[in-house]
Amino acid sequence: MSRDFDSPRAKNIALALLGMTQFVVVIDASIVNVALPEMGSALGISQDNLSWIVNSYTLTFGGFLLLGGRLADFLGRRRMFIVGMIIFSLASLLGGFAQSEGWLIAARAVQGFGAALISPAALSIITTTFKEGAERNRALGVWGAVAGAGGAAGVLLGGVLTEYLSWRWVLFVNVPIGLFLAFEAPRHLRESTAEEEEERTFDIPGAVSITLGLALLVFALVDAERAGWTSTETILRLAGAALLILAFVVIELRTRKPLVPFSIFSLRTLRGANTVGLLVGMSLFSMFFLITLYLQQVLGQSAIEAGLSYLPLSVLIILSAGAGSQLVNRIGFKNVLIIGLLFVAAGLGWFTQVSAPGGSYVSDVLGPSMLAAIGLGLSFVSVTIAAVTGITPQEAGLASGLINTSQQVGGALGLAILASIANSTTSDAFASGVTDKTVALTQGFQDAFTVGACFAVAGAILAAILISSRDSAEHAEAARRGEAPASAA
Repeated sequence: MSRDFDSPRAKNIALALLGMTQFVVVIDASIVNVALPEMGSALGISQDNLSWIVNSYTLTFGGFLLLGGRLADFLGRRRMFIVGMIIFSLASLLGGFAQSEGWLIAARAVQGFGAALISPAALSIITTTFKEGAERNRALGVWGAVAGAGGAAGVLLGGVLTEYLSWRWVLFVNVPIGLFLAFEAPRHLRESTAEEEEERTFDIPGAVSITLGLALLVFALVDAERAGWTSTETILRLAGAALLILAFVVIELRTRKPLVPFSIFSLRTLRGANTVGLLVGMSLFSMFFLITLYLQQVLGQSAIEAGLSYLPLSVLIILSAGAGSQLVNRIGFKNVLIIGLLFVAAGLGWFTQVSAPGGSYVSDVLGPSMLAAIGLGLSFVSVTIAAVTGITPQEAGLASGLINTSQQVGGALGLAILASIANSTTSDAFASGVTDKTVALTQGFQDAFTVGACFAVAGAILAAILISSRDSAEHAEAARRGEAPASAA
Protein backbone atom coordinates (compact mmCIF):
# COMPACT_ATOMS: atom_id res chain seq x y z
CA MET A 1 0.00 0.00 0.00
CA SER A 2 1.43 3.38 -1.03
CA ARG A 3 1.74 6.00 1.64
CA ASP A 4 0.89 9.70 1.34
CA PHE A 5 4.09 11.48 2.36
CA ASP A 6 2.95 14.89 1.04
CA SER A 7 -0.04 15.73 3.22
CA PRO A 8 0.47 18.41 5.90
CA ARG A 9 -0.13 15.82 8.64
CA ALA A 10 2.43 13.40 7.15
CA LYS A 11 5.00 16.17 6.85
CA ASN A 12 4.43 17.28 10.44
CA ILE A 13 4.92 13.71 11.70
CA ALA A 14 8.10 13.40 9.62
CA LEU A 15 9.39 16.69 11.02
CA ALA A 16 8.66 15.57 14.58
CA LEU A 17 10.68 12.37 14.04
CA LEU A 18 13.56 14.23 12.41
CA GLY A 19 13.57 16.89 15.12
CA MET A 20 13.65 14.21 17.82
CA THR A 21 16.53 12.58 15.96
CA GLN A 22 18.60 15.75 15.81
CA PHE A 23 17.91 16.39 19.50
CA VAL A 24 19.25 12.96 20.47
CA VAL A 25 22.34 13.32 18.27
CA VAL A 26 23.20 16.80 19.56
CA ILE A 27 22.62 16.16 23.26
CA ASP A 28 24.97 13.19 23.16
CA ALA A 29 27.89 15.54 22.65
CA SER A 30 27.08 17.25 25.98
CA ILE A 31 25.00 14.85 28.09
CA VAL A 32 28.05 13.02 29.44
CA ASN A 33 29.81 16.20 30.65
CA VAL A 34 28.29 16.33 34.13
CA ALA A 35 28.59 12.52 34.47
CA LEU A 36 32.34 12.46 33.79
CA PRO A 37 33.44 12.45 37.46
CA GLU A 38 31.21 9.43 38.24
CA MET A 39 32.34 7.65 35.08
CA GLY A 40 35.98 8.19 36.02
CA SER A 41 35.43 6.97 39.56
CA ALA A 42 33.47 3.89 38.52
CA LEU A 43 35.87 2.75 35.77
CA GLY A 44 39.16 4.05 37.18
CA ILE A 45 39.69 6.60 34.38
CA SER A 46 42.39 9.20 35.04
CA GLN A 47 41.59 12.94 34.93
CA ASP A 48 43.69 13.34 31.76
CA ASN A 49 41.76 10.63 29.91
CA LEU A 50 38.25 11.71 30.96
CA SER A 51 38.08 14.19 28.09
CA TRP A 52 38.30 11.30 25.61
CA ILE A 53 34.83 10.14 26.63
CA VAL A 54 33.62 13.35 24.95
CA ASN A 55 36.34 13.64 22.30
CA SER A 56 35.99 10.10 20.93
CA TYR A 57 32.37 10.92 20.00
CA THR A 58 33.36 14.25 18.45
CA LEU A 59 36.24 12.66 16.55
CA THR A 60 34.21 10.06 14.65
CA PHE A 61 31.17 12.36 14.30
CA GLY A 62 33.23 15.09 12.63
CA GLY A 63 35.42 12.70 10.66
CA PHE A 64 32.63 10.70 9.01
CA LEU A 65 29.97 13.42 8.43
CA LEU A 66 30.90 14.13 4.82
CA LEU A 67 31.02 10.44 4.00
CA GLY A 68 27.68 10.00 5.75
CA GLY A 69 26.10 12.69 3.58
CA ARG A 70 27.23 11.05 0.35
CA LEU A 71 26.25 7.56 1.52
CA ALA A 72 22.75 8.97 2.09
CA ASP A 73 22.68 10.37 -1.44
CA PHE A 74 23.92 7.18 -3.08
CA LEU A 75 22.40 4.40 -0.97
CA GLY A 76 19.18 6.05 0.18
CA ARG A 77 18.58 8.73 2.81
CA ARG A 78 15.99 6.81 4.78
CA ARG A 79 18.06 3.63 4.59
CA MET A 80 21.16 5.33 5.98
CA PHE A 81 19.05 7.07 8.62
CA ILE A 82 17.83 3.68 9.87
CA VAL A 83 21.28 2.05 9.69
CA GLY A 84 22.85 4.97 11.55
CA MET A 85 20.14 4.95 14.21
CA ILE A 86 20.57 1.21 14.86
CA ILE A 87 24.37 1.61 15.12
CA PHE A 88 23.91 4.59 17.45
CA SER A 89 21.43 2.74 19.68
CA LEU A 90 23.50 -0.45 19.97
CA ALA A 91 26.66 1.57 20.72
CA SER A 92 24.74 3.42 23.45
CA LEU A 93 23.65 0.09 24.96
CA LEU A 94 27.22 -1.26 24.90
CA GLY A 95 28.53 1.99 26.41
CA GLY A 96 26.02 1.79 29.23
CA PHE A 97 27.31 -1.67 30.13
CA ALA A 98 30.99 -0.60 29.88
CA GLN A 99 33.32 -2.24 32.41
CA SER A 100 36.56 -0.47 31.43
CA GLU A 101 37.95 2.77 30.08
CA GLY A 102 38.72 1.32 26.63
CA TRP A 103 35.27 -0.24 26.35
CA LEU A 104 33.50 3.04 27.10
CA ILE A 105 35.67 5.18 24.80
CA ALA A 106 35.27 2.67 21.94
CA ALA A 107 31.48 2.64 22.39
CA ARG A 108 31.40 6.43 22.30
CA ALA A 109 33.44 6.39 19.08
CA VAL A 110 30.94 4.01 17.46
CA GLN A 111 28.12 6.27 18.69
CA GLY A 112 29.79 9.15 16.85
CA PHE A 113 29.99 7.09 13.67
CA GLY A 114 26.28 6.31 13.90
CA ALA A 115 25.53 10.00 14.45
CA ALA A 116 27.61 10.89 11.37
CA LEU A 117 25.31 8.67 9.28
CA ILE A 118 22.12 9.96 10.92
CA SER A 119 22.61 13.74 10.95
CA PRO A 120 23.22 14.49 7.24
CA ALA A 121 20.62 11.89 6.22
CA ALA A 122 18.01 13.55 8.46
CA LEU A 123 18.83 17.06 7.23
CA SER A 124 18.74 15.97 3.58
CA ILE A 125 15.35 14.31 4.17
CA ILE A 126 14.11 17.70 5.38
CA THR A 127 15.44 19.44 2.26
CA THR A 128 13.80 16.87 -0.04
CA THR A 129 10.51 16.65 1.90
CA PHE A 130 9.84 20.38 2.36
CA LYS A 131 9.93 22.63 -0.70
CA GLU A 132 12.35 25.54 -0.64
CA GLY A 133 10.92 28.74 0.76
CA ALA A 134 8.58 29.33 3.70
CA GLU A 135 7.76 25.62 4.15
CA ARG A 136 11.39 24.57 4.40
CA ASN A 137 12.23 27.60 6.56
CA ARG A 138 9.61 26.51 9.09
CA ALA A 139 11.02 22.98 9.11
CA LEU A 140 14.58 24.23 9.48
CA GLY A 141 13.39 26.53 12.26
CA VAL A 142 12.33 23.44 14.21
CA TRP A 143 15.62 21.74 13.25
CA GLY A 144 17.65 24.74 14.43
CA ALA A 145 15.67 24.98 17.67
CA VAL A 146 16.34 21.39 18.68
CA ALA A 147 19.97 21.56 17.48
CA GLY A 148 20.63 24.67 19.53
CA ALA A 149 18.66 23.58 22.58
CA GLY A 150 20.18 20.10 22.49
CA GLY A 151 23.54 21.27 23.78
CA ALA A 152 21.95 23.00 26.77
CA ALA A 153 19.35 20.30 27.39
CA GLY A 154 22.08 17.66 27.38
CA VAL A 155 23.65 19.22 30.45
CA LEU A 156 20.27 19.31 32.24
CA LEU A 157 19.31 15.75 31.30
CA GLY A 158 22.78 14.45 32.15
CA GLY A 159 22.57 16.09 35.57
CA VAL A 160 19.14 14.62 36.34
CA LEU A 161 20.04 11.08 35.20
CA THR A 162 23.37 11.09 37.01
CA GLU A 163 21.90 12.50 40.20
CA TYR A 164 18.86 10.20 40.47
CA LEU A 165 19.80 7.04 38.56
CA SER A 166 23.38 6.38 37.43
CA TRP A 167 25.91 7.64 34.91
CA ARG A 168 25.06 4.57 32.82
CA TRP A 169 21.62 6.02 32.10
CA VAL A 170 23.06 8.93 30.12
CA LEU A 171 23.81 6.19 27.55
CA PHE A 172 20.91 3.81 28.16
CA VAL A 173 18.37 6.60 27.55
CA ASN A 174 19.28 6.65 23.85
CA VAL A 175 18.37 3.01 23.25
CA PRO A 176 14.54 3.05 23.38
CA ILE A 177 14.38 6.43 21.62
CA GLY A 178 16.76 5.35 18.87
CA LEU A 179 15.04 2.02 18.22
CA PHE A 180 11.64 3.75 18.18
CA LEU A 181 12.88 6.23 15.54
CA ALA A 182 14.39 3.43 13.42
CA PHE A 183 11.12 1.48 13.62
CA GLU A 184 8.94 4.47 12.70
CA ALA A 185 11.15 5.76 9.85
CA PRO A 186 9.76 3.46 7.07
CA ARG A 187 6.20 4.52 7.94
CA HIS A 188 6.76 8.27 7.93
CA LEU A 189 9.89 9.11 5.91
CA ARG A 190 10.05 8.89 2.12
CA GLU A 191 13.04 7.11 0.59
CA SER A 192 15.09 9.08 -1.95
CA THR A 193 18.49 8.87 -3.61
CA ALA A 194 20.55 11.26 -5.70
CA GLU A 195 20.67 9.16 -8.86
CA GLU A 196 17.58 7.18 -9.68
CA GLU A 197 18.47 6.41 -13.30
CA GLU A 198 22.24 6.59 -13.63
CA GLU A 199 24.79 3.92 -12.84
CA ARG A 200 25.89 4.26 -9.23
CA THR A 201 29.59 4.18 -8.53
CA PHE A 202 31.22 4.98 -5.22
CA ASP A 203 34.43 6.98 -4.89
CA ILE A 204 36.23 4.75 -2.38
CA PRO A 205 39.67 6.53 -2.56
CA GLY A 206 38.00 9.92 -2.10
CA ALA A 207 35.86 8.65 0.78
CA VAL A 208 38.86 7.11 2.56
CA SER A 209 41.14 10.15 2.10
CA ILE A 210 38.64 12.80 3.26
CA THR A 211 37.36 10.69 6.16
CA LEU A 212 40.88 9.94 7.43
CA GLY A 213 41.91 13.56 6.79
CA LEU A 214 39.00 15.04 8.74
CA ALA A 215 39.32 12.44 11.52
CA LEU A 216 43.05 13.19 11.88
CA LEU A 217 42.36 16.94 11.84
CA VAL A 218 39.74 16.66 14.59
CA PHE A 219 42.03 14.32 16.56
CA ALA A 220 44.92 16.82 16.29
CA LEU A 221 42.66 19.64 17.49
CA VAL A 222 41.08 17.88 20.46
CA ASP A 223 44.43 16.43 21.64
CA ALA A 224 46.47 19.61 21.08
CA GLU A 225 45.81 20.84 24.62
CA ARG A 226 47.44 17.71 26.05
CA ALA A 227 50.23 17.32 23.50
CA GLY A 228 50.94 21.06 23.08
CA TRP A 229 50.03 23.22 20.10
CA THR A 230 53.65 23.46 18.91
CA SER A 231 54.65 19.89 19.80
CA THR A 232 56.00 17.49 17.18
CA GLU A 233 52.93 15.27 17.69
CA THR A 234 50.47 18.05 16.88
CA ILE A 235 52.47 19.42 13.94
CA LEU A 236 52.81 15.96 12.36
CA ARG A 237 49.11 15.23 12.82
CA LEU A 238 48.11 18.56 11.24
CA ALA A 239 50.56 18.00 8.39
CA GLY A 240 49.19 14.49 7.86
CA ALA A 241 45.63 15.82 7.83
CA ALA A 242 46.59 18.50 5.30
CA LEU A 243 48.23 15.91 3.02
CA LEU A 244 45.19 13.62 3.17
CA ILE A 245 42.81 16.49 2.40
CA LEU A 246 45.09 17.59 -0.47
CA ALA A 247 45.08 14.01 -1.77
CA PHE A 248 41.28 14.09 -1.60
CA VAL A 249 41.18 17.25 -3.74
CA VAL A 250 43.46 15.65 -6.35
CA ILE A 251 41.35 12.47 -6.40
CA GLU A 252 38.10 14.42 -6.77
CA LEU A 253 39.46 16.44 -9.69
CA ARG A 254 40.45 13.26 -11.55
CA THR A 255 37.62 10.80 -10.82
CA ARG A 256 34.56 10.44 -13.06
CA LYS A 257 32.06 10.21 -10.18
CA PRO A 258 33.54 12.25 -7.32
CA LEU A 259 32.39 12.02 -3.73
CA VAL A 260 32.22 15.83 -3.69
CA PRO A 261 31.58 17.42 -7.09
CA PHE A 262 33.43 20.71 -6.68
CA SER A 263 30.86 22.36 -8.95
CA ILE A 264 28.72 22.68 -5.81
CA PHE A 265 31.14 25.35 -4.57
CA SER A 266 30.19 27.53 -7.52
CA LEU A 267 27.25 28.53 -5.31
CA ARG A 268 28.50 31.65 -3.54
CA THR A 269 26.01 31.39 -0.70
CA LEU A 270 26.94 27.76 0.00
CA ARG A 271 30.63 28.72 0.17
CA GLY A 272 29.89 31.61 2.50
CA ALA A 273 27.50 29.64 4.71
CA ASN A 274 30.05 26.89 5.31
CA THR A 275 32.80 29.40 6.11
CA VAL A 276 30.54 31.19 8.58
CA GLY A 277 29.27 27.82 9.90
CA LEU A 278 32.86 27.04 10.92
CA LEU A 279 32.96 30.23 13.02
CA VAL A 280 29.48 29.60 14.45
CA GLY A 281 30.79 26.27 15.73
CA MET A 282 34.01 27.85 17.03
CA SER A 283 32.17 30.51 19.03
CA LEU A 284 29.20 28.55 20.37
CA PHE A 285 30.15 24.91 21.04
CA SER A 286 32.81 25.85 23.56
CA MET A 287 30.43 28.27 25.30
CA PHE A 288 28.52 25.38 26.91
CA PHE A 289 31.77 23.79 28.08
CA LEU A 290 33.06 27.01 29.67
CA ILE A 291 29.75 27.93 31.31
CA THR A 292 29.44 24.46 32.84
CA LEU A 293 32.95 24.67 34.31
CA TYR A 294 32.27 28.14 35.74
CA LEU A 295 28.99 27.01 37.31
CA GLN A 296 30.52 23.92 38.92
CA GLN A 297 34.16 24.83 39.61
CA VAL A 298 33.71 28.50 40.57
CA LEU A 299 30.12 28.89 41.77
CA GLY A 300 30.13 25.39 43.32
CA GLN A 301 26.92 24.14 41.74
CA SER A 302 26.10 20.43 41.75
CA ALA A 303 25.41 18.49 38.55
CA ILE A 304 21.65 18.92 38.90
CA GLU A 305 21.97 22.63 39.77
CA ALA A 306 24.17 23.25 36.75
CA GLY A 307 21.65 21.44 34.57
CA LEU A 308 18.75 23.51 35.87
CA SER A 309 20.77 26.68 35.26
CA TYR A 310 20.51 25.90 31.53
CA LEU A 311 16.70 25.94 31.47
CA PRO A 312 16.30 29.65 30.54
CA LEU A 313 18.97 29.21 27.88
CA SER A 314 17.22 26.17 26.37
CA VAL A 315 13.79 27.84 26.29
CA LEU A 316 15.14 31.01 24.71
CA ILE A 317 17.02 29.09 22.02
CA ILE A 318 13.79 27.35 21.00
CA LEU A 319 11.87 30.63 20.89
CA SER A 320 14.57 32.50 18.97
CA ALA A 321 14.95 29.68 16.43
CA GLY A 322 11.20 29.82 15.76
CA ALA A 323 11.38 33.58 15.41
CA GLY A 324 14.44 33.22 13.19
CA SER A 325 12.63 31.03 10.65
CA GLN A 326 9.96 33.76 10.37
CA LEU A 327 12.49 36.59 10.17
CA VAL A 328 14.26 34.83 7.29
CA ASN A 329 11.03 35.21 5.28
CA ARG A 330 10.93 38.92 6.04
CA ILE A 331 14.51 40.20 5.92
CA GLY A 332 16.47 37.29 4.41
CA PHE A 333 18.80 34.70 5.89
CA LYS A 334 21.89 36.90 5.47
CA ASN A 335 20.56 39.68 7.73
CA VAL A 336 19.24 37.19 10.30
CA LEU A 337 22.64 35.46 10.41
CA ILE A 338 24.52 38.73 10.92
CA ILE A 339 22.11 39.83 13.68
CA GLY A 340 22.37 36.42 15.35
CA LEU A 341 26.18 36.48 15.39
CA LEU A 342 26.19 39.99 16.82
CA PHE A 343 23.93 38.77 19.64
CA VAL A 344 26.36 35.89 20.22
CA ALA A 345 29.29 38.33 20.28
CA ALA A 346 27.45 40.54 22.78
CA GLY A 347 26.67 37.58 25.02
CA LEU A 348 30.22 36.25 24.96
CA GLY A 349 31.55 39.77 25.48
CA TRP A 350 29.36 40.09 28.59
CA PHE A 351 30.64 36.69 29.77
CA THR A 352 34.15 38.20 29.92
CA GLN A 353 32.95 39.96 33.09
CA VAL A 354 32.34 36.73 35.09
CA SER A 355 33.69 37.26 38.57
CA ALA A 356 35.24 35.45 41.50
CA PRO A 357 35.02 35.58 44.42
CA GLY A 358 31.51 36.91 44.86
CA GLY A 359 30.12 35.72 41.54
CA SER A 360 26.56 34.42 41.20
CA TYR A 361 24.34 32.80 38.59
CA VAL A 362 21.99 35.78 38.38
CA SER A 363 24.66 38.46 38.09
CA ASP A 364 27.25 36.61 35.99
CA VAL A 365 25.51 33.95 33.89
CA LEU A 366 21.79 34.55 33.36
CA GLY A 367 21.97 37.82 31.39
CA PRO A 368 24.78 36.96 28.95
CA SER A 369 23.45 33.43 28.43
CA MET A 370 20.10 34.87 27.33
CA LEU A 371 21.79 37.15 24.78
CA ALA A 372 23.86 34.24 23.48
CA ALA A 373 20.74 32.03 23.33
CA ILE A 374 18.94 34.53 21.10
CA GLY A 375 21.98 34.67 18.85
CA LEU A 376 22.38 30.90 18.80
CA GLY A 377 18.78 30.28 17.69
CA LEU A 378 18.98 32.92 14.96
CA SER A 379 22.41 31.77 13.74
CA PHE A 380 21.73 28.03 13.60
CA VAL A 381 18.54 28.44 11.59
CA SER A 382 19.80 31.06 9.15
CA VAL A 383 23.19 29.44 8.43
CA THR A 384 21.48 26.10 7.74
CA ILE A 385 18.92 27.70 5.42
CA ALA A 386 21.74 29.52 3.60
CA ALA A 387 23.75 26.30 3.27
CA VAL A 388 20.95 24.41 1.49
CA THR A 389 19.52 27.30 -0.55
CA GLY A 390 19.54 26.61 -4.29
CA ILE A 391 20.65 22.99 -3.79
CA THR A 392 19.22 20.38 -6.16
CA PRO A 393 17.60 17.28 -4.61
CA GLN A 394 20.53 15.24 -5.98
CA GLU A 395 22.98 17.22 -3.82
CA ALA A 396 20.90 17.41 -0.62
CA GLY A 397 23.01 14.88 1.29
CA LEU A 398 26.25 16.50 0.18
CA ALA A 399 25.14 20.00 1.21
CA SER A 400 23.83 18.66 4.53
CA GLY A 401 27.09 16.83 5.20
CA LEU A 402 29.11 19.95 4.36
CA ILE A 403 27.34 22.31 6.79
CA ASN A 404 27.33 19.67 9.54
CA THR A 405 31.04 19.10 8.97
CA SER A 406 31.79 22.83 9.05
CA GLN A 407 30.03 23.28 12.39
CA GLN A 408 31.45 20.10 13.95
CA VAL A 409 35.05 20.80 12.92
CA GLY A 410 34.55 24.42 13.99
CA GLY A 411 33.31 23.23 17.36
CA ALA A 412 36.33 20.97 17.86
CA LEU A 413 38.72 23.73 16.81
CA GLY A 414 37.03 26.37 18.97
CA LEU A 415 36.93 24.12 22.03
CA ALA A 416 40.60 23.18 21.62
CA ILE A 417 41.68 26.82 21.23
CA LEU A 418 39.52 28.26 24.02
CA ALA A 419 40.30 25.46 26.48
CA SER A 420 44.00 25.94 25.78
CA ILE A 421 43.70 29.71 26.35
CA ALA A 422 41.75 29.23 29.58
CA ASN A 423 44.24 26.69 30.95
CA SER A 424 47.24 28.81 29.96
CA THR A 425 45.85 31.93 31.65
CA THR A 426 44.96 29.94 34.77
CA SER A 427 48.50 28.52 34.94
CA ASP A 428 49.96 32.01 34.51
CA ALA A 429 47.74 33.29 37.30
CA PHE A 430 49.02 30.64 39.70
CA ALA A 431 52.60 31.37 38.61
CA SER A 432 52.10 35.08 39.31
CA GLY A 433 51.09 34.36 42.91
CA VAL A 434 47.31 33.93 42.81
CA THR A 435 46.38 31.39 45.49
CA ASP A 436 42.58 31.32 45.14
CA LYS A 437 41.72 28.59 42.62
CA THR A 438 38.39 30.16 41.69
CA VAL A 439 40.09 33.46 40.86
CA ALA A 440 42.69 31.77 38.67
CA LEU A 441 40.06 29.71 36.87
CA THR A 442 37.86 32.75 36.29
CA GLN A 443 40.73 34.71 34.75
CA GLY A 444 41.15 31.81 32.29
CA PHE A 445 37.43 31.80 31.46
CA GLN A 446 37.47 35.57 30.90
CA ASP A 447 40.26 35.32 28.29
CA ALA A 448 38.58 32.36 26.57
CA PHE A 449 35.25 34.20 26.34
CA THR A 450 37.06 37.21 24.84
CA VAL A 451 38.47 35.11 22.00
CA GLY A 452 35.08 33.41 21.53
CA ALA A 453 33.46 36.84 21.10
CA CYS A 454 36.09 37.65 18.45
CA PHE A 455 35.14 34.48 16.56
CA ALA A 456 31.49 35.61 16.53
CA VAL A 457 32.40 39.12 15.30
CA ALA A 458 34.55 37.58 12.54
CA GLY A 459 31.60 35.38 11.58
CA ALA A 460 29.29 38.40 11.29
CA ILE A 461 31.84 40.26 9.12
CA LEU A 462 32.35 37.25 6.83
CA ALA A 463 28.60 36.69 6.56
CA ALA A 464 28.26 40.28 5.33
CA ILE A 465 31.04 39.79 2.78
CA LEU A 466 30.70 36.19 1.59
CA ILE A 467 26.96 35.47 1.49
CA SER A 468 25.03 36.74 -1.53
CA SER A 469 22.59 39.52 -0.69
CA ARG A 470 20.73 38.73 -3.91
CA ASP A 471 20.24 35.07 -2.93
CA SER A 472 19.04 36.16 0.49
CA ALA A 473 16.58 38.74 -0.88
CA GLU A 474 15.25 36.41 -3.60
CA HIS A 475 14.80 33.61 -1.07
CA ALA A 476 12.83 35.90 1.27
CA GLU A 477 10.70 37.29 -1.54
CA ALA A 478 9.93 33.82 -2.90
CA ALA A 479 9.09 32.57 0.60
CA ARG A 480 6.61 35.40 1.07
CA ARG A 481 4.98 34.43 -2.27
CA GLY A 482 4.95 30.78 -1.27
CA GLU A 483 7.34 29.81 -4.06
CA ALA A 484 10.86 28.43 -4.30
CA PRO A 485 13.62 30.72 -5.60
CA ALA A 486 14.47 30.16 -9.22
CA SER A 487 18.21 29.76 -8.66
CA ALA A 488 21.12 30.59 -6.44
CA ALA A 489 24.36 32.27 -7.37
